[in-house]
Amino acid sequence: MEITLSNIGRRFNREWIFRNIDYTFKAGEPYAILGINGSGKSTLLQIISGALGQSEGKIAYTHLQKEIAVEAIFAHLAIAAPYLELIEDFTLSEVLDFHFRFKKRLNNISNPDLLALLNMQSNANKQLKYFSSGMKQRVKLALAFCSDTAMLLLDEPTSNLDQQGVDWYLDLVNTFTKDRLVLVCSNQSHEYEFCPNRLHIANYK
Repeated sequence: MEITLSNIGRRFNREWIFRNIDYTFKAGEPYAILGINGSGKSTLLQIISGALGQSEGKIAYTHLQKEIAVEAIFAHLAIAAPYLELIEDFTLSEVLDFHFRFKKRLNNISNPDLLALLNMQSNANKQLKYFSSGMKQRVKLALAFCSDTAMLLLDEPTSNLDQQGVDWYLDLVNTFTKDRLVLVCSNQSHEYEFCPNRLHIANYK
């Protein structure tokens, strides 16, 4: 997977959030998108994911030497973000089954293996509305990391996680990101220390 941003800009009303971003992301390399709260990190990630249009510029996607239309890019990505909601009336098992109706399982990972990865075997039949915020964040991360997609997008991945949860997240990074294009939006160094490539939103104001 390769993503090329050419002169990308986004504005709300008359205010430019960022402009003139020229950048290329390549598979097998992790990238961090950095900036203070409200700087536009999540906005850029939503543009990259195809969920939001840019105000100017062009974005191009290439996978296995074939160009992919922005309308089809969702099939090639998995995302975990605080603003994405889970279906809270579903049990955990139902959430897993529902998610993998739309995404292929990485390495054919089974529901029992996912429950073990989450350490939530006893919660398999509990509705998500009874989960803590940290438990919900773990579920979001597990679903994203364990989807067989070329691109993995992570926005503030350790939100609501304690130190044990942070360590668990870093284990996921080590286990499930080989050969994938990984983008992390963050302003906390422990979330992106593994990313040698860093795009600072402040450079495009």
